[in-house]
Amino acid sequence: MTRFALTLEFDGGPFMGLQRQAHGPSVQQAVETAIHGVTGETVTLISAGRTDAGVHALAMRCHVDIAKDIAPFRLMEAINAMVRPDPIAVIACTIVPDDWHARFSCTGRSYLYRIANRRAPLTLERGRAWLVTRPLDEAAMHRAAQTLIGIHDFTTFRSTHCQAQSPVKTLDRLAVRREDDHVLIEASARSFLHHQVRSMVGCLALVGTGQWEEARIGEALAAKDRNALGLNAPPEGLYFVSADYPAAD
Repeated sequence: MTRFALTLEFDGGPFMGLQRQAHGPSVQQAVETAIHGVTGETVTLISAGRTDAGVHALAMRCHVDIAKDIAPFRLMEAINAMVRPDPIAVIACTIVPDDWHARFSCTGRSYLYRIANRRAPLTLERGRAWLVTRPLDEAAMHRAAQTLIGIHDFTTFRSTHCQAQSPVKTLDRLAVRREDDHVLIEASARSFLHHQVRSMVGCLALVGTGQWEEARIGEALAAKDRNALGLNAPPEGLYFVSADYPAAD
């Protein structure tokens, strides 16, 4: 049995999420089905994180155990051929030690949220960015975002369906910047609560449009109450960017 680490890129639009779902298609199901077509084996794909319906990934790390003797490059090429026409691609594949775990060995995760800040409707980016037509003050958003960095109880920014044992998380980075007519929000932490990034982005957007004062972000955090949330940003602007592992991995 060989453990392979896969790096996946995917458009989350057609899927109910990364994790296998009983009520619709998932990235996990599509990849597992493709691997079965290649090897004849029933496998379980383990990922560094979960994504909601409509959320994308630039480099989601996963692992899978396969008995068939197959080279990493050949496995990658075969999965990519079998998974078509689903918008999923294996962009890297390597053999890793048996104790390497895509989820439990991961020491950090990074996300990017893309806001298209313009009046015109989206065409090429439809389903891949959140369109906000009101002008956004990205500097105010960035200042407010710094309130959330550190160890906090993020109950306000946590989905009511979140299964994490504790709402306390350490947010390492939350940065807001503008590139032309796009406002980009980058978030990094060891792990995140369900909907945490989308909820933080939604509230920061309220700051950016002037509907919230900057201080209200801290007030919402301190409330530790989901009812204090102003807005949950839609999934289509969110991208899983990277998973970090110890240097030896």
